[in-house]
Amino acid sequence: MSKIVIALGGNALGNSANEQLTKAELAAKSIADLITAGHHVVIAHGNGPQVGKIRLAFEETSQAPEDTMPFPECTAMSQGYIGYHLQQAIDEELVARGLNDIPVVSMLTQVVVDPQDPAFTNPTKPIGGYYTEAEAQKLMAESDDVYVEDAGRGWRRVVPSPKPVDIYEKISLQTLVDAGQVVIACGGGGIPVIYEGTRYKGVDAVIDKDFAAAKMAALIDADVFIILTAVDHVFVNFGTPEQKVLETTSVVEMKQYIREDQFAPGSMLPKVEAAIDFAESKAGRQAIIASLEQASEAVKGNSGTKIQI
Repeated sequence: MSKIVIALGGNALGNSANEQLTKAELAAKSIADLITAGHHVVIAHGNGPQVGKIRLAFEETSQAPEDTMPFPECTAMSQGYIGYHLQQAIDEELVARGLNDIPVVSMLTQVVVDPQDPAFTNPTKPIGGYYTEAEAQKLMAESDDVYVEDAGRGWRRVVPSPKPVDIYEKISLQTLVDAGQVVIACGGGGIPVIYEGTRYKGVDAVIDKDFAAAKMAALIDADVFIILTAVDHVFVNFGTPEQKVLETTSVVEMKQYIREDQFAPGSMLPKVEAAIDFAESKAGRQAIIASLEQASEAVKGNSGTKIQI
């Protein structure tokens, strides 16, 4: 059977703690289907709505900007409580199926980024609350933070979104995977860190969870990388009379579709790019983009878009 890394979107986990618990149970059933079939599964998850709420809570209760919880710590908090919910839900589902001897563990994960990544000079990822233009200008005057107008809803802080280079805990991660445990890691793309002097230091940035999951999949030598999203397949010419579903395709074909601007930035494009990164990292590796409900069918080849060399 295969070693599979699953990237689970933060939006698929809801916007409140109660909603997240319910949706974690749904995700657990799809994950347990794969484990029941004999696959070895490692899970990464997003944290978009969740980390924004954490950051906003600190912004609203802090007396001054410098008192606000740093963003790496907010990501760590989101890893903790999302991992806790997923861990409980997956364990409960496995026990219900008689698989009591498979441990499930959440790992606080630091992901190394390059301080020279061009993303650090072009922050694009919005985080935290909304402000008036006057408030945003005042905040920018008091710090090095960057705020931009966000779709007419107000001004928001934007942070860099660098590519992952390495996973700091990769030895521990590999040890747990080799021991047959179901590991939840790289939550929210991981806590972004850079090497500074003699230590790793957290930086205000957001790593795309699909790129981080693809990096993790390559590092642990996974066979299959699955990105679970809201649709059963990837489409080209989406929303036009020429719309076409992609079932099995190649890295070369997908790169051509990217050049044709077939995939929306900030939506399907990063998923396709992360899938390509994994598929071309080693011969025989396969990336799949599919819906959460069809995860096990996608591995069987009955659903999803499969990308390979």
